[in-house]
Amino acid sequence: MSLRVKSNLKSILDQKGISIRKLSEDSGIPFETLRRLYNDDTKQYQRDTIGRVCEVLNVGISDLLELTELSV
Repeated sequence: MSLRVKSNLKSILDQKGISIRKLSEDSGIPFETLRRLYNDDTKQYQRDTIGRVCEVLNVGISDLLELTELSV
């Protein structure tokens, strides 16, 4: 069994009614970085980015990222 890290940013932003652009403005994180996280296309997770997203959205790391089984 292989595990992968999955981003839940899309569902969090949808629940809160916040756009990627608004999160970018509020957090100071580049739009493209957040777009990759939103679309679950991120290859590497920068600690500072994850920390800032959690801080601005008032969520925990386990809300933003989760381990899931890799579908084959």
